[in-house]
Amino acid sequence: MQIILGVLVLLAVIAVMTLFTFKAPKGKKAVSALSGAACATFLPQAFLSYAIGGVFHIDFVKQIGDTMGSMGGLAAGSLVPLAFGISPVFSILLGVSLLKFKLLPAFIAAYIVSFLIKEIQKRVTDGLDLIVVVLVGPILVNILADLISPGVLVILHLIGDTIVSAEAGNPYVMGAVLGAIIPLVGMTPLSSMVLTSLIGLVGVPMAIGALGCTGNSFLNFSFFRKMKFGDSSTTLAVTIEPLTQIDIIAANPIPIFTTNAIAGAINGIIVTAFGLVVNVTGMATPWAGLIVVFGMNPMMKVLIAVILILVNSTIWAYIGAYVFRNFKIHTVAEIREDDELAEKDDKTAKA
Repeated sequence: MQIILGVLVLLAVIAVMTLFTFKAPKGKKAVSALSGAACATFLPQAFLSYAIGGVFHIDFVKQIGDTMGSMGGLAAGSLVPLAFGISPVFSILLGVSLLKFKLLPAFIAAYIVSFLIKEIQKRVTDGLDLIVVVLVGPILVNILADLISPGVLVILHLIGDTIVSAEAGNPYVMGAVLGAIIPLVGMTPLSSMVLTSLIGLVGVPMAIGALGCTGNSFLNFSFFRKMKFGDSSTTLAVTIEPLTQIDIIAANPIPIFTTNAIAGAINGIIVTAFGLVVNVTGMATPWAGLIVVFGMNPMMKVLIAVILILVNSTIWAYIGAYVFRNFKIHTVAEIREDDELAEKDDKTAKA
């Protein structure tokens, strides 16, 4: 029952993210800013703190990665207002005030308050607007982030409890569940790195998360190319880090998440069968996680497992592309066109 509940919560998060991207005012711009914030904080932490600092025991580099990873609130709080067209000074002001918060609560709070800041910027005279934003922005955005944080933690814990329940049962069932869930979380604003860090995942489950995300990248390289979601730069970007393409992923949840979940479940079973381990948490990221797996396990065993994951993921990419060949998809070009139309409407409204 716990596993079913966790999966339903994850599907609900994916559905909400998709609706937000397409239906919320400036939703696409906000989601793009969120992905930028995640890439500016979580990705450097994964590489610098774990893949380099942890594996090679370089404390100086590890400290840099840890510091950057703790700045999710600041990054989201700054990039979202910038995406709204708010001045850099006001955007940084909001971001700095959200330093203590996690990425997602900061994102939601900054998104809501940005509408108010934009109106202040438009209606209050220069110079005075700075005083008004200083007095209103940080206080309001912190109140909202405080209110939102408990709800985000509840969602993360529900999904985390699913993983714990799976871990306590049959190891191959655990492998399938973790292999499906963790990479999917890595393609949502929740972030697989945040989830696995929060629940302290280590050992075989963490190796499943790490190589599951690597398998996702293998799959999406072929899947995005076959489905023609975007150009070659889109395909390369989603292969390197899915969060960079969170807007196009949110626009096409059914083909992308379905194909990745099935392949991920099989990849999780492969990792379980080889008994690979990762003894640091938070490594559910495609390439930094792969480096850490190589650093903590016999090289030949990891190499064979990775080859099997590559083959399995590529096969499912082609199967998915065939199954969804007539499915209505949204391309990067469509999203950009919609953004350009929205910008023109904003300029027309101002005029």
